[in-house]
Amino acid sequence: MKKLLPIFLVLLATGAGIGAGLVLRPDVSNEADECACDCDTQSKDLVQSAPDTTEAASADKEYVKLNNQFVVPVLAESKVTSIVLLSLSLEVALGEREHIFAVEPKLRDAFLQTMFDHANMGGFQGAFTNSSNLDVLRQALRETAHKIIGMSVSDVLIIDIARQEV
Repeated sequence: MKKLLPIFLVLLATGAGIGAGLVLRPDVSNEADECACDCDTQSKDLVQSAPDTTEAASADKEYVKLNNQFVVPVLAESKVTSIVLLSLSLEVALGEREHIFAVEPKLRDAFLQTMFDHANMGGFQGAFTNSSNLDVLRQALRETAHKIIGMSVSDVLIIDIARQEV
């Protein structure tokens, strides 16, 4: 009898916990409907009150993601110490997508040369994700894009960046 009492108490406590959970649980379906209605109304209000200048500015731009990652070796004393991987996108004038893909091999070559120069200047050493380091790289890539494509490129976006030690 002494061995059955603890088992009985555990079963009784478990049953009471389940029962209390079922009885006291909130009605989730009504709260979700109310929340969805409130959020939809609030988001419509925000969209309607947003200035038209941002819509106009984004309407004449498009983003072109370059197909493959860029692989940049980082050298120290004539030996590869790490590899930096970058994914880039270009912010261009609307309708320039086809032109970007038509000159992509030349653009990739010029971007790689710019990144190699950045790596040789120590741009990928230490805290390479520091905003000032990335701003220097973005500016250099933007100037390179202007030389290849022209002024239709308004910005170069660094989507992904990673350094792998070798």
